[in-house]
Amino acid sequence: MRKLRLACFIGSLIEIAFVGVLTALYFVNIPSGIREYLTTGFWVITLCSIMLIDLLFCAIILRLAASSRQKSDLKAADLIGSDVQEAYNFGQIGMAVTDENDIVIWTNNLFKERNIEILDKNILDWQNILGDLKDGNPDRTANLEIGTHSYEAKYLSEAHLFIFKDTTELVNLTAYERAHAMVIGMVVIDNYADIVGNTEDDNNDIVSRVRAEIMNYFNDYHVVLRRFRNDSYLAITNYEALCKMEEDGFDILNKTRALAGPNDVRPTLSIGFAHDFPEPDKINAMASSAIDIAMSRGGDQAVVSQYNKELKFFGGKTEAVESQSKVKIRNSADGFIGLVKGAKNVYVMGHAVADMDAIGACLGVMAIAEYCHVPCKVVYDPKNTEKKTRLAFQRAFGKIELEKMTISPKEAYDSIKSSTLLVVVDVSVPERTHAPKLLDKSNKTVVIDHHRRASSFIAPTVLEYIEPSASSASEILAEMIRYATANPRIEIKPAYATIMLSGMFLDTNFFKSKTVGISTFDAAEVLKTYGADNGLADDYLKDEYEEYSLTTKIVSTMKTPYYGVVYCLADDHDVIDRAAISKVANQLMQLKGINASFVIGRTEQDTISISCRSDSTINVQLLAEKMNGGGHFSMSAASFKNQTVSGVENILLATLATYLNEAKSFAPKQED
Repeated sequence: MRKLRLACFIGSLIEIAFVGVLTALYFVNIPSGIREYLTTGFWVITLCSIMLIDLLFCAIILRLAASSRQKSDLKAADLIGSDVQEAYNFGQIGMAVTDENDIVIWTNNLFKERNIEILDKNILDWQNILGDLKDGNPDRTANLEIGTHSYEAKYLSEAHLFIFKDTTELVNLTAYERAHAMVIGMVVIDNYADIVGNTEDDNNDIVSRVRAEIMNYFNDYHVVLRRFRNDSYLAITNYEALCKMEEDGFDILNKTRALAGPNDVRPTLSIGFAHDFPEPDKINAMASSAIDIAMSRGGDQAVVSQYNKELKFFGGKTEAVESQSKVKIRNSADGFIGLVKGAKNVYVMGHAVADMDAIGACLGVMAIAEYCHVPCKVVYDPKNTEKKTRLAFQRAFGKIELEKMTISPKEAYDSIKSSTLLVVVDVSVPERTHAPKLLDKSNKTVVIDHHRRASSFIAPTVLEYIEPSASSASEILAEMIRYATANPRIEIKPAYATIMLSGMFLDTNFFKSKTVGISTFDAAEVLKTYGADNGLADDYLKDEYEEYSLTTKIVSTMKTPYYGVVYCLADDHDVIDRAAISKVANQLMQLKGINASFVIGRTEQDTISISCRSDSTINVQLLAEKMNGGGHFSMSAASFKNQTVSGVENILLATLATYLNEAKSFAPKQED
C-alpha cells in the first residue's frame, strides 16, 4: 500500500509537470509557432488521455490491493494451517500484524466480521493502551473494550503480532459473580441501654421506631436481617446491594438520628460490613472486626471491610455520646485488674512525644499495678517527651525516684518476657506509640485510649478499651479506678493524681472543650479525693515568656480559607513543641465565629505537624485521617516527614477543598 501511494504521488507530479510545461510553452511561444500545434483539439485529447490513464491506474491499484489481501489470507492459512485458523475463529481470537512503525499491515477475519477497520492505521493511535505491551515483557497483557466486546491483548515482539482474545463472556460472568458475591454485616443500636432506660423494651416508642426504620431501609436493598440480640442484627446481602448503600452514604444513619424528639436520647447506629473473601467464616470475622471499629470510633457510622484493602468509613459526623451506664467500664476495669494480677511485671507507654495526658494515664496504670503488687515501669525516653511534660515529671518525682519508675525503650525491649503485660495508653496506632518495637515482642498487650479508632490498630490485644466520648486517657483511668470492684479501693498517690489532673486540663483546655461531659467532672472529683493539687496541675502547664511570645507570633498569621475555618503558620525555621501548636489551636477556638482551627508548625527538624480543633460542628478527625493523621472528633493531629510548612499548608487546603463538606456535622438544631 505504501508503494502504491508512492506511485500515485509520482504519477500525479509527472502529469502536473507535463501540463505545466505545455502551458508555459504556449504562453511564451517557444519554439516559435508552437501555438499553431497547441490547438483546442490538442488540449481536449491530451486531458482526456490523462483522465483515461488515471482511471486505468486506479483499476490496477484496486486489483492489486484485492489480490494482495487474498494472497495474505492464503499465506496465513498456509502458515498456521486451516485447522488452526478454524480453531482461532472458534476461540474468537483476533490477530493484527504491524510493521516497524506500528502500522497494521494484516488482520485475520475476526476484525472484518466485527467491522473493525484498522488496516493501514497506526495501532497505537487506535488503542493507545497497547503501547504498554511494548515494554519488553512477553507476559504482559492489557484489557480493553472495543465496541460491545471485551478483549485481553498480548504482543509478540519478534513477529510484530498483536493477539486479541475475546473475554466478553468471562468479563460478564466475573461481573455477575462479583455483583452477587456474599456480604455479611452487623447493625448495632449504639446507645440501646440509655434509650430503653427503666422501661420495657416492647413499650419503648423510640426503639420501635428505630427497628422499623432499620427494617424498611435494609428491605429496600433486599438485605436479609435477623435480630440476634435486643440491640443487634445480622445482615446478609450481596456486593451489588452494598455498593448501592455506599452510594447513598448509608443514609440509615441520618434517618435514625432524626427519630428522636427534643427531649429524647438521640439513637445512633454502628454498622459493619465485610466482603471479598470466599470463606463465610472469614467474612463473618471481618464483619465483627468492622463493627468493633465502628463502635470504638464513637458509633454513628458504618465501616466496610474489604479483604486486604483499607477500611471505608461512612458517617461519624456527630460527637460520641457519653454513656450513662458504667457497666462497660466496670467490666473493663475488672478484666484489666485480672490481667495485671496474672502478669509477672507491667510495662506501660503512651504515644510518641508524650504529653501530660499520656504520662498521667501511665501513672494511673502504675497505681493499679501497685494495688495488685505487680512491678510496673513507664517506658520513657526524655527526648521523645514534650518539654513541659518532661520538666513536670522530673519536678514531681525527682531524679532518683524517676529512675526507679521508668525504663528506656531499649531496656524494655531487651527485658520484656512472655509473662510481661504491655499497656498502651492514649494511642492505638502502632507506629505512633512511644516504642513501636515493643509491640512486636509483646505477647500480651492492652490498649486504653480515648481517640477514635483508625484503620491502623495495635493487634493482637488481650484487652482493648476505646472510649471516644472520654475527654482524655487520664479520665478513663480515673474512672476505671473508681468503678472497679476492688476491695479495698485502689489508691492513687497525690503526685500521680496531680499529673493525671494536669493531663485532663491539657486535653480539655481547662474544661472548655465540648468533649467535656459529666464523667469528666466526676473523674476530676475522684482525683481531688486522692489529693490532686489543681494549682500545681495548672502550674505544670504554664507558658514561659518565650513560648507566650511565639504563640502570639503564630496567631498573627491567621488566615480564613472558608467561613468559620481558620489556620495559622509557624515560621519554617522555628522548631516548637507540639503542645505549643495545640495551645494556639485551642486559643483560636475561643474567638467568636470560629468552627475549626488548624495550626501548622515544625515540631522536629524533619517533621511538620498540624494541630486540629473544632467546636464539634466539623469532624476534624475525619480531615486529619485524610492527611494520614487521626485523633478525636474535635481534637486531632497529623504529621508529615521531610516537608515544609508551605507544603503542608497546600496539603491542608487541598484536603479542606475536597472533604470539608463531608466533615461538617449533622448536629440537630436547637429549638426555640
